Amino acid sequence: MDFGIPTEVRDLEKRVGLTPAAVVSLVAAGHRVFIQRDAGADAGFRDEHYEQAGARIVYTADEAYGRADVVLKVARPTAAEHTLFRTNQVIMSFFHLTVASTDLVAALAEKEVTAIAYEVMEEPDGRLPVLLPMSETAGRLAPVFAGQLLTNTAGGRGILLSGLPGVARAIVIIVGAGSLGRSAARAFVGTGAQVIVLDNNVDRLNQVDTMFNGTVTTMMANRYNIDRVVGFADVLVGAVLLKGQRAPVLITREMVRKMRPGSVVMDFSIDQGGCIETSRPMTLRDPTFVAEGVIHFCVPNLPAAVARTSSHALTNALLPYIKSLAECGLECALRDFPALHAGVKMYQGKVVSHRLAEALGREIEFDLNAALESLPK
Repeated sequence: MDFGIPTEVRDLEKRVGLTPAAVVSLVAAGHRVFIQRDAGADAGFRDEHYEQAGARIVYTADEAYGRADVVLKVARPTAAEHTLFRTNQVIMSFFHLTVASTDLVAALAEKEVTAIAYEVMEEPDGRLPVLLPMSETAGRLAPVFAGQLLTNTAGGRGILLSGLPGVARAIVIIVGAGSLGRSAARAFVGTGAQVIVLDNNVDRLNQVDTMFNGTVTTMMANRYNIDRVVGFADVLVGAVLLKGQRAPVLITREMVRKMRPGSVVMDFSIDQGGCIETSRPMTLRDPTFVAEGVIHFCVPNLPAAVARTSSHALTNALLPYIKSLAECGLECALRDFPALHAGVKMYQGKVVSHRLAEALGREIEFDLNAALESLPK
């Protein structure tokens, strides 16, 4: 099987779809990898690293797409990439199709592309194996950026997350106790901040309570509680996830208005529309804006800020699934590996995901489950 790795073209998206270590594994199994020149450079992987691993360097995105049975990306394809799709190709990336342009869906349909979305690849036990390391990365980065934004030079309240002897610590409110929320809580606790975590799932709150030996306050994420706590937050973190769906808005503009000037809002649900009413997508180049006197940080691809670490983590999570795809083909892999099956949003250009169909106002266009069940064992 032939794999293509184009250079990421979204602004400051520095990650790469596959590291040289994974290329070695695929090439040793008899597969070919075509990587666009300098695709891994910003993550610290030079072309010679890929050549030594057995990859073939190509000089344009057109070649990286054109030679590939499977294209491995990080961010979803841009409008400029739509014309590069090859008929019956498989493309894997963080698609977030429920909040993407309908032009992308149309381009995938026109070329009969099978789109596998990393963010909804789910194992039977509920784990999201590819999203997990990216969520953990974003969570660990949260205090790095929050601490800087709270400084006077950034327009913040001029406070230190940890406080000092005789000086109060910053108060961090985290809405959502999934993998990102727990990772952020761990990172903020490490700075010495006072952390409060809200979620509507008692089991998750129990996990948080156990993880921190009761030192982190936990609350149910109902409107009453959220409204009570946001007013004294120095940092408000939105970490709400509904798998494959637009995030619900849990924090209203009225709630944000209660926050003190120079406080910080970080909406990590922004790649799925955002869970805070005042949020809008920003970039690493221009990451913040002020609304209601509060600094907003809403960057969808935050792990790109540590591109080498996150590229390693992404590849580590992906490689078992990519190898299964290469070894037994698309249909066999979708049948035998539930996480790959769960990640399919479109199959040969047809919408197969109920959540995507609902977001588009359509019906399911192909019964993938029935097709896979009919395959010989």
